[in-house]
Amino acid sequence: MVKAALSYISHCPLVLYKLFTHRKLHNALFPQEPLVSALILALNSCSSVSYCQAIHARVIKYVNYSDGFIGDQLVSKYLKFGGAEDAQKLFDEMPHKDVVSWNSLISGFSQMGCIGKCLCTLFRMKFEMGVKPNEVTLLSVISACTDFSVIDVGKYIHGYALKLGILLETKVGNSLVNMYGKSGYLDAACRLFEAMPTRNIVSWNSMVMIYKQNGFAEEAVSCFSLMRMAGAEPDEGTIVVLLQACEDLGVGKLAEGVHGLILCYGINANGRILTVLSNLYAKLGRLDTSWKVFREMLSPDRVAWTAMLAGYAVHGHGKKAMEIFESMIKEGLEPDHVTFTHLLNACSHSGFVKEGKYYFKIMSEVYGIVPRLDHYSCMVDLLGRSGLLNDAYELIIHMPMEPNSGVWGALLGACRVYGNIELGKEVAERLIALDPSDPRNYIMLSNIYCAAGLWRDASQVRTLMKDRGLIRTSGCSFVEHGNKIHRFVAGDRSHPEWEKIYVKLEELIEKIRRAGFVSKTEFVLHDVEEEIKEDMINKHSEKLAIAFGLLVTNAGMPLIITKNIRICGDCHSTAKFISLVEKRTIIIRDPKRFHHFDHGLCSCGDYW
Repeated sequence: MVKAALSYISHCPLVLYKLFTHRKLHNALFPQEPLVSALILALNSCSSVSYCQAIHARVIKYVNYSDGFIGDQLVSKYLKFGGAEDAQKLFDEMPHKDVVSWNSLISGFSQMGCIGKCLCTLFRMKFEMGVKPNEVTLLSVISACTDFSVIDVGKYIHGYALKLGILLETKVGNSLVNMYGKSGYLDAACRLFEAMPTRNIVSWNSMVMIYKQNGFAEEAVSCFSLMRMAGAEPDEGTIVVLLQACEDLGVGKLAEGVHGLILCYGINANGRILTVLSNLYAKLGRLDTSWKVFREMLSPDRVAWTAMLAGYAVHGHGKKAMEIFESMIKEGLEPDHVTFTHLLNACSHSGFVKEGKYYFKIMSEVYGIVPRLDHYSCMVDLLGRSGLLNDAYELIIHMPMEPNSGVWGALLGACRVYGNIELGKEVAERLIALDPSDPRNYIMLSNIYCAAGLWRDASQVRTLMKDRGLIRTSGCSFVEHGNKIHRFVAGDRSHPEWEKIYVKLEELIEKIRRAGFVSKTEFVLHDVEEEIKEDMINKHSEKLAIAFGLLVTNAGMPLIITKNIRICGDCHSTAKFISLVEKRTIIIRDPKRFHHFDHGLCSCGDYW
């Protein structure tokens, strides 16, 4: 009967509170030993500082702090709910404190991010009370140093661990490696990792992750190879980070290799891994393979559905993205704010104004999702793409929150496309005020002026940009071939095959001219002679990458090119004509979307 009562009240904090404040009922139900168990049970069900205080009062009245380590558990609970003062006071009242007690206090302060209190407690523990810290003690402090980027304190703990003789403990070593890596001290992390006598899967995963996070994707892959040679078997965490490194490198064959490893290790039923793999293929331009991986999932969750929807959205397949959304709803899955961001993005890229407005409406009315800045940015882009610039501006003005650079940037892009100089100037000024250090805003405004022939205004904007020390990002295009990424810039002659590339490019330009192509020199935003403009525009990085790709890839394979900035109008037109005369599918990915050129048409509908 007592057991049944305990089971019931453990799930009813209010009942617990009343029970422990009613002395007669309390004494009748709980003799001394079961009382400790009941108090611990009650403590585990606590949800606030006030409930902790009620149980604390019973502990003082009926039991000792050392019984069942209830004092230590109370300290932890107080800290969990933000009651640092109550925890400290209780801890100081405890007559017998061992290393577990000290660790409870330090761990709680660590989770709260109270680095100073962590250190003060550590010093008291060691120097005032003579209690020797152990592995658990230091792990708590290192964790706080990592989460809050307090590297100087972390270095001190590193030295202290060495002095205590526990630096070579695997968990301590792993925590320090993680701390140094996440703080950008890659060399220190590597030295510590190499000095570790014993490495487990956490050690290797930390190093792979650290390389990837610090922008060394190739080294992350190399570290994974060393891990396999050392006989360590990868887990879900390893594969996920490895796939993310593949995305950074943009090497399709490497992705295929990791896909093969997933099959070899028998983890191809893991939903998280398949979601990341599907997302990777989509970002590499292999949408069909991405869909195939998605279809292999036994029971895709919301994240998987959303990732697949995002893939079709960024490739400009708005109709398919909407179909995926509807299928997801039929499966009984609730969309979240991320799902709607990609759905609205899909409508924007495909020009589905009516559908976009509908989804924006039901997002809040049906699914109770309050629109965020990303959603407003998508709607502004959607309206702007359709030439509804005034509607887009009104939407921004009446937003319930302050618009950010993403929202204003979407409208500025529309002003560029439709040549609205006055509105473009106002929007650009707002953007520059929001972020004076972003060169893209100055360049966009300058380009609007150039397109309208207002060269003096454009020159003034570029002078302002120069005075503020801002540098424009140079355009680069990338093509994968022979397990390597080949990089091109405008007028590039650094490639070993540059002579062949230029000969091929001249052939292509001659072919497309015969097919009716005319250079769009208006996209050369410099006040120079027409002949010079044409020469400049014919050497853009995209064109060089296309020429190289056609030289080295098989005729039946799509040519996939990545561009670090937006493709210009002339290169866009050139790619359409080349796809027509060469009978090749050309896929160009810029920072925002994919352009699929096939039979002289582009998936973006000539608006991007």
